[in-house]
Amino acid sequence: MIQANDPARPALKVSCIQFDPEFGAVAKNLARASELVRAAAREGSRLVVLPELASTGYVFETPEEASALAEAVPDGPTTRAWGALAAELGIHIVAGIAERAGDALYNSALITGPDGYIGTYRKAHLWHRENLFFRKGDLGFPVFETALGKVGIAICYDGWFPETFRKLALGGAEIVCIPTNWVPMPNQPAGEAAMANTLHRAAAHSNGIFIACADRVGVERGQPFEGQSLIIGPKGWTLAGPASREAPETVSAVIDLAEARTKDLNEFNSVLGDRRTDLYA
Repeated sequence: MIQANDPARPALKVSCIQFDPEFGAVAKNLARASELVRAAAREGSRLVVLPELASTGYVFETPEEASALAEAVPDGPTTRAWGALAAELGIHIVAGIAERAGDALYNSALITGPDGYIGTYRKAHLWHRENLFFRKGDLGFPVFETALGKVGIAICYDGWFPETFRKLALGGAEIVCIPTNWVPMPNQPAGEAAMANTLHRAAAHSNGIFIACADRVGVERGQPFEGQSLIIGPKGWTLAGPASREAPETVSAVIDLAEARTKDLNEFNSVLGDRRTDLYA
């Protein structure tokens, strides 16, 4: 078993890029995201996470709008652009995208690395008006084998479901990357931290995994976003962030993915090993 700090699995720097995509301005959003990814790579990041629907913006008003902005994955121009950037910089990128697959549209995220496209995740749990434009994801909760380690992906509202992280943890994920567009929750008190911060810290702790959340900021077509991107360790403690609520910001942490290989809390307890599947299978 690989132990923490094993030289075979060196520590790596992870960055979550929080910025404010402009709706419909795909070329502009790609250029801005590329600048920020390059800056993170210059600082040593090897895994970079971008927000949900980072290339298109979020607040679609009609199915026709969504269809016009959606692209094929992996053969569309945005996937190719991110793939070329990852190859040039020698890094891995996880980014949200509006995906077209035949007649279906999905709120998706892709992962690409130095050697090219690795895979796609399609959002399983659609939030609010997303149900008018996208189909629910049909790829399950894949865990991607990469040169860095085992990477899972979830998107925004997926994080409200404990099953998301349990499935990924049982599938071997060491880190789960979360492209997201968090919005204020109903009845949220003024100034209260994002509910997502609590949910994702709890999920990291109860599954013994790293979680890296890249949110967006700004107001789009009247919809405000929460920001507060963060990176969480497998014991549930925040390693970087939360970022600003309003401003673009990159949060980064140096992590050892081998720490997610052991689920032990002490010499007697393991967050996965203590599961009573005989009672609640």
